[in-house]
Amino acid sequence: MGDITISSAVRTNLLTLQNTAQMMAQTQNRLATGLKVSSALDNPQSFFTAAGLSSRATDMSALLDSMSLGVQTLKAADEGIKSIQKLVDQAKSVANQALQAKATATTLDKTAEAAAIAGSAGARTVTFQIGTASAVSVVFDTATYASAASSAAAIETKLAGLVSSGGTLAGLAVSRTGGDLSFTVASGENLTIAGTAAATGAAGFGIATSGTQGQNGETLAEAKSTFATDYNNLLAQVDQMSLDTSFNGINLLSGDNLSVMFNEGSTSKLDIVGVTFNAAGIGLASTDFSDINAEVTKLNAATATLRKQSSTFGANLSVVQNRQDFTKNMINVLEAGAGNLTLADTNVEAANLLALQTRQSLASTSLSLANQSEQSVLSLLR
Repeated sequence: MGDITISSAVRTNLLTLQNTAQMMAQTQNRLATGLKVSSALDNPQSFFTAAGLSSRATDMSALLDSMSLGVQTLKAADEGIKSIQKLVDQAKSVANQALQAKATATTLDKTAEAAAIAGSAGARTVTFQIGTASAVSVVFDTATYASAASSAAAIETKLAGLVSSGGTLAGLAVSRTGGDLSFTVASGENLTIAGTAAATGAAGFGIATSGTQGQNGETLAEAKSTFATDYNNLLAQVDQMSLDTSFNGINLLSGDNLSVMFNEGSTSKLDIVGVTFNAAGIGLASTDFSDINAEVTKLNAATATLRKQSSTFGANLSVVQNRQDFTKNMINVLEAGAGNLTLADTNVEAANLLALQTRQSLASTSLSLANQSEQSVLSLLR
């Protein structure tokens, strides 16, 4: 109001009160928000510098999430390698057991025909076949065998030359006790005794395998085949394990690659090359254990491959974790820098508010004193 005139002292005290009120409002705002720079109007340079630092910290936080996923992907691959190594170790154990496998001999006990075997006009033939080899015909003459013992003795004598070293029935062992015969095939191959003269009857010895007493054994190949089945099943598990080692859609053991970004511009990163670690990928394949030593060599090579790749993934994991720690520290640095530019010191602001309240009280008192001089003039006019 320009038409109202106030004294210089009153005007000075009034201006002081206004300035104090303005500073109190500013101080109270800083205490309420915790910021000394809350907009570009407060301090443009500090405000925009802090905004830039905060933006970079936000971008790096997003990278930190990506690094965390990379760490977990590498850990998943490492766990997969460990499990595959266990399967390889089990396969090696099976192979070692196969190395120790032995054939179970075929044993056949027969008692020659007890009744007298009458002579005949023609020769009598009995065939002996070991495994899949050609059957060997053994021809007996037309003599009459009056007892089981004589029949058994005749059979033993006829086979003696055939089962000796290099004979056509090599591998067959024959022993006799009275009329009892024992046929043994150490290789475990099946023994087949056939022919009319082998059967029971007036012209037969009664030793045909149709009335087998004893059992066919197990050849070395058959013994190994059981272990080979177990071995091949383990390799199938290796294939499945490599397919199941996936994290967030990335499987480093099935040929997938992984890139972990370390900065906002994607100029700093780590490219991790995946591998194919199914059975074939580590040099293993189904087998019948025809050459077990070769399989053991392959298993040792597979172990070396797995350990080497585990070391590579371990080194990659160490790099990502180091960058992860670095990024966390950088985010703290950036946020602290932004805070130094914009955050208010609440202790200082509280002290300022107390001082301003005191100043306001003093200014009010001073304004009152200034007004008293004018009031004294009014008392003179009364």
